[in-house]
Amino acid sequence: MDGPKNKKLKDVEISFPIVYGTISFWLGKKASEYNSHKWTVYVRSANNEDLSVIVKRVVFQLHPSFQNPTRVVDQPPFELSESGWGEFEIAITLYFHSDVCEKRLDLFHQLKLYPEEDAGPQTTKKPVVVETYDEVVFPEPSEAFFQRVQNHPAATVPRLPPGITLPPPGGMEIVPYEKKRGDTKDHPLSQWFSNFSEADELLKLAAARQQVQAHIAKLRRQLSMIEGMPQQSKALSVPGQQFGHI
Repeated sequence: MDGPKNKKLKDVEISFPIVYGTISFWLGKKASEYNSHKWTVYVRSANNEDLSVIVKRVVFQLHPSFQNPTRVVDQPPFELSESGWGEFEIAITLYFHSDVCEKRLDLFHQLKLYPEEDAGPQTTKKPVVVETYDEVVFPEPSEAFFQRVQNHPAATVPRLPPGITLPPPGGMEIVPYEKKRGDTKDHPLSQWFSNFSEADELLKLAAARQQVQAHIAKLRRQLSMIEGMPQQSKALSVPGQQFGHI
């Protein structure tokens, strides 16, 4: 039977914006045929706060050609650095603390060593950075988990719905999250991190939605024009699936 701290909060979601990716540096004159780049793969909070409040450990699965290709990182920062010459897909598995989530989260990231053609020639000064923004959502969190992270700067915590009240923390220590050992704000690679913000991501989504809606409106106008044309020209103008997919 669940204790009071394990009681689930209905209609409540806690989310943690995260970023995962790689940063790779060309070795320049030190590069050899089989060792041309040094790189780091990582999972971080989108605002570089401490993710160990939810993440217990991260497992990185490298290409089988690496020695010990399964790498386990059980404390922040959740990252590993290697060197090599080839690009491949890295599997990243997040395991959470027991009061957070029993399921693991599987992510996949393509290691990129070489810049795009339009980015100019390789240089040892500027790395190739590829990052992905995502949000990990925990529906119906336990009361204990909610109380533990409600003031944490890495968490997006909603107001509780009307009628839900939490008991006092009791003996549980509420830690002031000012500066945690596990954050990545002073990380040596932080100058290369992309600056993700929830507002920016929402604006991108809204812009993309507007583009799709504008495209749909344009297709509808084209369709209405074609509908008014003679049958023969309509058949010539509209290949079978022209308007089947957007």
